[in-house]
Amino acid sequence: MKLAFLFLLLSTSLQAETINLTEKQANFVAMKVWHNEGAGLDKYLIHWNIGEDFASIGIGHFIWFSEGHTEKFHEVFPDVVAFMQHKNVELPDWLSADTSLPWNSRKEFYAAKKANSEKYHQLFDFLKSTKGYQAEFLAQRLNLALPKILNAIEAKDKKEAKKKRERIEQRFYKILNNQDGSVNEKGLYALLDYVNFKGEGTVVSERYNHQGWGLLQVLEHLDPAEPNYLKAFAESADAMLTRRLKNSPPARGEVRWKATWHNRVMSYWQQD
Repeated sequence: MKLAFLFLLLSTSLQAETINLTEKQANFVAMKVWHNEGAGLDKYLIHWNIGEDFASIGIGHFIWFSEGHTEKFHEVFPDVVAFMQHKNVELPDWLSADTSLPWNSRKEFYAAKKANSEKYHQLFDFLKSTKGYQAEFLAQRLNLALPKILNAIEAKDKKEAKKKRERIEQRFYKILNNQDGSVNEKGLYALLDYVNFKGEGTVVSERYNHQGWGLLQVLEHLDPAEPNYLKAFAESADAMLTRRLKNSPPARGEVRWKATWHNRVMSYWQQD
């Protein structure tokens, strides 16, 4: 997969900071995310986890719902399709940003997969041939994440809100950038992977007991006294996910993901 892109990250002063990524950096991040989500194997491009009410699609395992689904999590795959439509990517005739997942249950999905039904086959081929565009979508999502987070921050008064926004923005860039202002490849991976993994933290419905677990919450709770900001970010992410598990409905059985989630976020600073 070869791609190159750049991020335009907006600061609170509304001045654009352009960050140019090399092809090597872009490929590194995209492949790290795909390894986390699907072990880097094409057979996991379309997947449906046990105990979940939705399918996981593409290199980012983007959530996709069946028609009439009322799950509280943010449905991302339609955004991916809309992004590709904007890029004039050729889609299967039946697929658009308004299309629901064609299968209404995990059992129905795996029956279609086993039979290699026409829709399953077309969707698989489409996902396999558009990995580069999916990676660009991941980049765009991070591009939009910081402004989205800053706009969602609320406080008792404007001065307090302003301080909170400045603190969150500062922490974001300390993770993203090296001291000389260049992109820290490991920090880029950590931010992009976590946004794709658990979202921005701005969707109110994506909370248990009114407590979120997205990038906003991770940046809020990281320890600023820890000199290694990647370590601080990883430990805060682990704490937010542990809190989510404690708050999660027992029927969802999310505790089974504890070790996997821990290992994933620890990879943000314990990288080769």
